[in-house]
Amino acid sequence: MRLWCVLLVLCAGLAACNGPSPSTPVLHYFTWSDYVGPEILAEFERLEGVRVVVDTFGSNEELLAKLQTGATGYDVAVPSDFMVPILRTEGLLAELETTAIPNIGELDPRLAHLPFDPEHRVSVPYLWGTVGIGYDAAVVTPAPDSWAALWDKRYRGKISMLNDQREVLGATLKSLGHSLNSADRDAIAAAKAKLLAQKSLVRTYTSENYDHLLATGDVWLAHGWGGAVARAMVERPSIRYVIPKEGGTIWADCLVVLAASPRKQLAYRFVNYLLDAHVAARTTERLLFASANGRARELVPPAVRENPAVYPPESVMPRLEWMHDVGGAVRLYDRAWTELKMY
Repeated sequence: MRLWCVLLVLCAGLAACNGPSPSTPVLHYFTWSDYVGPEILAEFERLEGVRVVVDTFGSNEELLAKLQTGATGYDVAVPSDFMVPILRTEGLLAELETTAIPNIGELDPRLAHLPFDPEHRVSVPYLWGTVGIGYDAAVVTPAPDSWAALWDKRYRGKISMLNDQREVLGATLKSLGHSLNSADRDAIAAAKAKLLAQKSLVRTYTSENYDHLLATGDVWLAHGWGGAVARAMVERPSIRYVIPKEGGTIWADCLVVLAASPRKQLAYRFVNYLLDAHVAARTTERLLFASANGRARELVPPAVRENPAVYPPESVMPRLEWMHDVGGAVRLYDRAWTELKMY
């Protein structure tokens, strides 16, 4: 009997060492692929005595579709700016208890009152940046200053475009002198026609590996988020980044708590943790996306802090435009995107 009791104690001890018990609280985090370092999650788990389960999506449309079709159990998600009001209208977001997220007080002043949620009723900016053109200065000459570079026939097969409906159509609309939020039927039709004319020049439409394609020389020009271009710079020093003269997107991915979350207080602590200046600086240093925490910028290495692909200089800010929900015109975007991908 004594031996049996000893074995039971040993087994219980081994179970405790091998992982959390079934009673350990679990936080479900729905985010972009590779958007949070495992060491960041492990630290939060250790601090809170919880387990974090991560599920990922590849686009805002995928995020919306999954939540609309009844996916439940998520506590915190990371939609982009224009998707926040859509999710709010759908009744999918919780009203935030901002007093439970004190690190909101350290937001970069440029992000403290964003147009889609100025009082942080349902969202808090997390990471931000711009969309422009990454290019290899060793082979792309002269240095591009316009979206027109992505239609230059000299670079046939060496161009990549984001696999993102709003960003691709938005950049093309900007190249035509329109707002990237245009709801004008003729403007969107003109953008579609221009993209169809470009298609034979494009090597691939991808939102996930264009930094690798730039770094290996498989593409010379990439429409993309600045942070990914900055990662390519590490591998290939001749890579540069430019916001075209016609203007580009400024974006913010936001932390939201889902209305259906059964663990809202834990969710608030997780959001606050991700916004901590030191945690945020580590995230920025790994991903090379700017943190919404203004103090985090002081904590990253100078090479990151001064890289215009990560932190845009003030001189380009007037050329940047936030993406908005285009309402019923989204059907025009959907149709244009479907036709582009079909042909």
